[in-house]
Amino acid sequence: MSGAANIGGADRRSGGAWGVVVPFAIVTLIWGSTWLVIRDQLAAVPPSWSVTYRFAAGSIAMAGYALATRTSLALPRPVWGITLLLGLAQFVVNFNLVYRAEAHITSGLVAVIFALLVIPNALLGRIFLGQQLSRGFIAGSAVALAGIGLLFAHEWGAGGAAGARTGLGIALSLLAVLSASSANILQALPRVQQAPLVSVMCWSMITGTIGNALWAWITSGPPAWDPRPAYLAGIVYLGVAASAVAFMLYYPLIRRIGAARAAYSGVIIPVIAMALSTLFEGYRWTPTAMAGGGLALIGLVLALSARSPAR
Repeated sequence: MSGAANIGGADRRSGGAWGVVVPFAIVTLIWGSTWLVIRDQLAAVPPSWSVTYRFAAGSIAMAGYALATRTSLALPRPVWGITLLLGLAQFVVNFNLVYRAEAHITSGLVAVIFALLVIPNALLGRIFLGQQLSRGFIAGSAVALAGIGLLFAHEWGAGGAAGARTGLGIALSLLAVLSASSANILQALPRVQQAPLVSVMCWSMITGTIGNALWAWITSGPPAWDPRPAYLAGIVYLGVAASAVAFMLYYPLIRRIGAARAAYSGVIIPVIAMALSTLFEGYRWTPTAMAGGGLALIGLVLALSARSPAR
């Protein structure tokens, strides 16, 4: 595709609409379920060690996939620095902040805040990748963010935490959003796209695993483990499905449809997260929460169906 990528325009690359809809749906469903699993990971093991185990599992899965597909893990020299930064931003800073945020506020509220990823993704994509913003996309985003605001207001009131504790959780979540957005842009840089995504992902997860292990040992002491089968199952699910599989689907979406449009998975994820919370945590939908979820869905449809801006 020549020129800047369009945000808010139809995807015309190979695979058509299904090449976008299917991975978008899979990523959204997987990440919508991770918040409950992360919550369970906080029971007995320091967050940084849980993050370390998660990306160790993800690294093994990526290396196994590379071996099975006979994909070389070699990277061009100019890509190494960006790959290391990607691993630190996405798999160390981002996830350590997320796990710690869930110790202060509800998992639903963290998921709600992550819906704001669309904003820095759009702005950074415009600055560093030349991706355009259509009026329809901006209008749809405004509707979706209004819905997120309603969900946010409901969760704030339902959290039951003291103001300072809630504020800290929100601040950690916002910093995680900025770190995740930076990583999204890094992997979409033209220089990085010269290397196989499998190789970039594998080395960035290995970087994340080493970085997390060092941070965990410094801040929490020697490795700790939770003997419950549910903990091990959670590590495998978060490492393989929610990391290796989901990021291998999500990063190509960013390259195909733009960072901002791909980030709209984060608009649906809070709705899924709170639906699962309804089933497993006794979450109760109020009229405000239902209105917020409805607006988020409407905004998603408007933004993703917007026509490309005239050039």
